[in-house]
Amino acid sequence: MAGAEGGTVRIGRDTPEREDVLRLLGEHLADMYATSPPESVHALDPAALAGPGISFWTARQDSRLLGCAALKHLAPGDAEIKSMRTATAARGRGVASALLRRLVAEARHSGYERLFLETGSQEFFAPARRLYERHGFTDCPPFAGYEADPNSVFMSLLLGAG
Repeated sequence: MAGAEGGTVRIGRDTPEREDVLRLLGEHLADMYATSPPESVHALDPAALAGPGISFWTARQDSRLLGCAALKHLAPGDAEIKSMRTATAARGRGVASALLRRLVAEARHSGYERLFLETGSQEFFAPARRLYERHGFTDCPPFAGYEADPNSVFMSLLLGAG
């Protein structure tokens, strides 16, 4: 992906425990708690994102962090997208779409058949819902232990041969 300032944006495996990623995830969690009731916040903290069954990805231009996302194993054939976040300065540059395309490709490569996600129902989350819809995600019932919640929207994508 070519960046707006001329440098190449690289998406690769990373750790949520890097200093710049910790700051970005801190902003992410702060926004989640400012927007949703605590019982409706399903974002994982950095320690959970570094745990087993989760692959973590960042988008960087040179060394500057532009965004992050994670893929969580749920069950054979099923995975969940977690902690999609674009840095404020990088919004509107296609970073989230690039990260999402990478996660979908990685999920297919890993043999997953379905991707799931949970996002908020509030207006704050409307851009995220539009992003997921543009990439083929559709509304679905709660999954993997989630319960129906007026503050949550659940979405899924069937992964074909792609």
